[in-house]
Amino acid sequence: MFEEQRVPDRQIRAARTETTVRVYQACSPAVADAALGKQAFERGGTVQVTPSFRGAAHRSGNGREPGHERILAVDLTREGFEWALAHPGPVLVQWEPERDLDHTALNFQAIQLTLSGEAVDHYVDEWTTAVTDVTPVMRDIAGLLATDQLHLAVKLVPYEPPYPLGEELAKAIGATG
Repeated sequence: MFEEQRVPDRQIRAARTETTVRVYQACSPAVADAALGKQAFERGGTVQVTPSFRGAAHRSGNGREPGHERILAVDLTREGFEWALAHPGPVLVQWEPERDLDHTALNFQAIQLTLSGEAVDHYVDEWTTAVTDVTPVMRDIAGLLATDQLHLAVKLVPYEPPYPLGEELAKAIGATG
């Protein structure tokens, strides 16, 4: 008998290594150029990041939204990422529908983090280990989709397996898997 395997309603999925977690930040060309040159960000304001490549593509319109024309992959220390998840004061945790490549909402949610105050200081000074421009990949995917080449577009999407969370942290952020 066929048994459906369902993705948990709220699950963090992220590209990662043993020591880092990849998140995505959409920003202006000036901010992107500065961050890529220094491999670090300037301090100030709030920062929105998500470990969901497809979520970042959706929110930035594949790099076409004003002020969000560039999408950077930011590798954070795992310790920093988990600190952010565990500190609801300077970090706002939001769950939003995950998206497919056409930006259609799926029936499960991905996490987005809004960093402020001391969380931004940590992000700038301690957590960021590498910054990479993934805007060309997002635009390539959009071009392939526009020419009905989904089979090629999906091959460009980064692998984002479920991120392992301790039971206490999962409960604190409302994760279900």
